[in-house]
Amino acid sequence: MALIDLIIFFVYMIVMLGVGYYFMRSNTGQDDYYVGGRSIGPWHIGLSVVATDVGGGFSVGLGGLGFVMGLSGSWMLFTGLLGAWLAAVYLIPRVKSNPAFASFYTFPQIFKHLYNNQVAIVAALICFIGYLGFTSSQLLAGAKLASGTFDGLSLSTALVIMGIIAVVYTVLGGLKAVIYTDTIQWIILLLGFIFIGLPISYYHVGGWESIRETLPAEFFSLTNLRWQDFVNWGVTIMPIWFVGMTLYQRIFASRDVASAKKAWFIAGFFEWPIMAFMGVALGLLSRVAFEQGLIEAVGGEMDPEMGLPILLSTVLPAGIMGLMMSAYFSAVLSTADSCLMAASGNLTTDLFKKFFDRQSDKKNMRLSQLFTLIIGAVALMIALQMTNVLELMIYSYAFMVSGLLIPLLAALFWGNTNPKAAMSAMVGGGLTTLVLSLGGWPLPFGLDPNLFGVTASLALFLLVNKMKTKEKRNYIINQ
Repeated sequence: MALIDLIIFFVYMIVMLGVGYYFMRSNTGQDDYYVGGRSIGPWHIGLSVVATDVGGGFSVGLGGLGFVMGLSGSWMLFTGLLGAWLAAVYLIPRVKSNPAFASFYTFPQIFKHLYNNQVAIVAALICFIGYLGFTSSQLLAGAKLASGTFDGLSLSTALVIMGIIAVVYTVLGGLKAVIYTDTIQWIILLLGFIFIGLPISYYHVGGWESIRETLPAEFFSLTNLRWQDFVNWGVTIMPIWFVGMTLYQRIFASRDVASAKKAWFIAGFFEWPIMAFMGVALGLLSRVAFEQGLIEAVGGEMDPEMGLPILLSTVLPAGIMGLMMSAYFSAVLSTADSCLMAASGNLTTDLFKKFFDRQSDKKNMRLSQLFTLIIGAVALMIALQMTNVLELMIYSYAFMVSGLLIPLLAALFWGNTNPKAAMSAMVGGGLTTLVLSLGGWPLPFGLDPNLFGVTASLALFLLVNKMKTKEKRNYIINQ
């Protein structure tokens, strides 16, 4: 990478740290730190939501899908659009208009209100573990970009650098820094894709005729996937819009119901088709370049998720390279910071609330920053042990969905608030997904472990609830 690229990149990183420092000085307490003062407009929220959900992990992951399967990989983010719009129509009015939730910071606080404190603690643990893994996936995405771009930079060294930058400015600024930098970062990424990455890569591989001659026809089809692929994406990605802690923080940070709904419609549209097709198209172009011998694998075998950063580092001229890498690192940081805030909120608000209640607002904010720093360090250590960004993200999503979706739907939409049923569903569903994911056993029809986890969660909720109803009926009869 040329000196001018390094200068552009480091100036950008310093600006991001400066934003964190600015909001550190303006934050007055946990209300500012975790929910942005509850007064942020729909465009900032919407762009922050899509930047968080797509971010660097899905950007790198989409590039990998484009490399492997072509344009059909875009269907993964179509499930994101469906999830966002369903949440806008059904979830947001129930959450944002409920006065009981008006002072909440986190998703598990809703579980405490609907069920009890024990259920909320289990929900907080599930959220915390899930977002710890998701933060790790974003740091790994940034490290892959960096190691594929900077000559001689190892993956582990890149991980440490990314981790320090993401953690420091999130620790400093809280959710306001996260949301406002997300807006900037998403715009940078979008412009980088449209005006830099796509046109230069397209020209470099020889244009449409060369692309069509290099790859088989299925790469340009929207049906180059199995029905299991779409089901697996749908059962994991759509429900996360109902149980994602980062999303609830933004619902709480929105001005009102209408503003939050508008933000979610904005986010869904930017996910699919805009981001989806740009991401897989760049991955497809990296596959063309690989097949043409214009780029080479690092270490012998090409990692599909590394194809895109290697392509960009090959084709982009000095100066432009720094801008494009800033755009991609923007995406990584925009998700990593949000996930850090979510995990930190779980610890301070849900698991150690009694300790924080005894402190002043200013001291609470400083302790919150310390928790965020510790979580970031742990996420970095996890990332050092992993190799696949998309896999780590999907595992994290699946664990949260299988543990939290059924109890949420039961209480919020069906009015069933049986704590024992909720506890059984959370533990049983989460463990089922975790065991099947880590076990690596072949599952029927190639379906995702999360589908079996959600099914187990539903079955356990219904079973325990039925037993409770029967006990209650017998008690009444005996009386």
